[in-house]
Amino acid sequence: MNRRSAFLTTLAVIAAVPLTGCGGEGTDAPAKGSDKAAEVEEPTPPATSAAPASDGRPMIEMPSDVTYAFDWGKTGDPVKDAVLADSEQRIKAVDLAIAEQDALHEAYRFYSEGTAAAGSQRYIQEFVDHKARTTGFTRFYDANVTVHNDGTAALVYCEDQSRAFNKFLETGKIDVTPVTKDSYVVYAATLRKSENGVWVTERLTSQRGSAECRP
Repeated sequence: MNRRSAFLTTLAVIAAVPLTGCGGEGTDAPAKGSDKAAEVEEPTPPATSAAPASDGRPMIEMPSDVTYAFDWGKTGDPVKDAVLADSEQRIKAVDLAIAEQDALHEAYRFYSEGTAAAGSQRYIQEFVDHKARTTGFTRFYDANVTVHNDGTAALVYCEDQSRAFNKFLETGKIDVTPVTKDSYVVYAATLRKSENGVWVTERLTSQRGSAECRP
């Protein structure tokens, strides 16, 4: 179990394909299925931040123990690169809302609407209810962007959660769990460019244990 498989009932709301993992039912504590909750020395890289607030985007400053690698680079197409950039900020914004224990955080709602925003709200609320947040390192890779003539875009990408875990706020304990095929997730997003030029995610589906994302 890792940070995104802990609360399966809520995460299934986000995904069209229900996910499986060791988290059990949504009413269970996030540590269910783990035989230990260990104290782990946290990494101390510098905090990351999003696009500057001067362009209307919210500032996103993550805790120093929440780090990422977005290994999808630049496509050379300014529209596709904008889709990737705003998707990166949406991903970070959800983790920021979890870190700040705010299921209605303005940052993720700036980058998402519709079923994507509603699913994220429920997902974040599960962490709030269990007084937990994410910690560790997450890698995103193998992104593929398609821009449509109707002003929408499709984004498919992979996530490696093998070094990301749940941290319980009251005890400081980190749920360290083994790497399995379910540590690798494929996502498919539908985005629309808003009036203020932001690529907003409207729909988000996912499948855990994806063969195409596993090393």
